[in-house]
Amino acid sequence: MTLTFAWRAPFTSPELRRLHAASFGGGDSAGPIDWWARVNAHSLGWVVARDGAALAGFVNVAWDGGEHAFVLDTMVAAPYRRTGAGTRLVALAAEGARATGCRWLHVDFEPHLTKFYLESCGFSPTPAGLVSLA
Repeated sequence: MTLTFAWRAPFTSPELRRLHAASFGGGDSAGPIDWWARVNAHSLGWVVARDGAALAGFVNVAWDGGEHAFVLDTMVAAPYRRTGAGTRLVALAAEGARATGCRWLHVDFEPHLTKFYLESCGFSPTPAGLVSLA
């Protein structure tokens, strides 16, 4: 297994839909998402991991147009989990955000991912708030 990682690398919407469904469950209940159009329109960047031609990982980096970037949807295909692939995706996301002038990288996560983000990726805990808009 030799993964390659790249900032703002090309991907197809169908391959990212499959990785997203495998990572988070569900499917295209709201119809197929054009991920390529979405990230190009709204994201600062993203990191793609590949094993040859196969998409093995992905992380999206949103931003506020200024100094704050946000890690969204870190995904690693099952065979590559617990190999350091996710940590590398996030590290390259941080490098990409830093290179564009961002000073802060934020992440929200579920409790079972605390060790990954705080210990493996180097984030610091911080108070935050959340309002459901549903």
